[in-house]
Amino acid sequence: MTDFDDRRNDGELSPPFDVFEPVTLRAPIVFNSPHSGSIYPVEFLSASRIDRASLARSEDSFMDEMIAALPGRGFPAVRVNFPRSYVDVNREPYELDPRMFNGRLPGFANTRSMRVAGGLGTIPRVVGDGQEIYYDRLDVEDGLKRIEALYKPYHRAFRRLVAKTQKTFGLAIVVDCHSMPSVGVTRDEPKRPDIVIGDRYGTSCARLLTDTVEDTFRSLGYSVGRNKPYAGGFITEHYGNPANGLHAIQLELNRAVYMDERRRERGPRFAKVADDFVKLADALAEIPLENFGPFQAAAE
Repeated sequence: MTDFDDRRNDGELSPPFDVFEPVTLRAPIVFNSPHSGSIYPVEFLSASRIDRASLARSEDSFMDEMIAALPGRGFPAVRVNFPRSYVDVNREPYELDPRMFNGRLPGFANTRSMRVAGGLGTIPRVVGDGQEIYYDRLDVEDGLKRIEALYKPYHRAFRRLVAKTQKTFGLAIVVDCHSMPSVGVTRDEPKRPDIVIGDRYGTSCARLLTDTVEDTFRSLGYSVGRNKPYAGGFITEHYGNPANGLHAIQLELNRAVYMDERRRERGPRFAKVADDFVKLADALAEIPLENFGPFQAAAE
């Protein structure tokens, strides 16, 4: 698929994700939107104790539209169509909370991660503001089926795309695109900048990549932070292996910059911000590949 198409109606998870590949790759840069999915399976809505609008608070709304123009300019892009509140692909495959399920989880499940403790595992127990999602416990088989049907196919396709990109250019860069609430969960948290760059504290990509992203956004008038409060999730950590020519960086865009958070509507700056993502892609494509060189971890 080469062009972004329109969203389908709720319940029609076919396909569960889309991979947009240009005919000719311009640069080794893969853009990804794993949390903008807004197609809600009917059985999921029926099992939820909260309404669709409350579930949607966990979405990185419209972030897939921020990268929609990029395949036409030679950059591959991926979007997930199912909501992260149903299955979250930015987690380990089996970060599961035993309190959510009837039956015994497999022994290899990670039931003790911080994300599971917070209710935000591979199959979340809560939405972003802490509301419980389900009326009742889920059957273990249902949870494992979601992982087999949605999580694993997405990561297989994403790995293939990244590997194909690396084979073509000798390296690959993943730009993982997210959005964040404009206000933190505690009053003690400082005011959030327009963009937070996550590079796992200098371990998931070359410093050159992080610097270029920051310099580009600052030149466009954005305030930029690094790694706080978001240093990068599973995708950034899992696909970022600079020593082997794989660079991954996470971008968290402040929702107040491009949308009305309360109404969940596009804001007046939406088109400009989307155009600035094109400018970011162009800036990254201009970096000579040899400048990435042998990787050295950034000093902290």
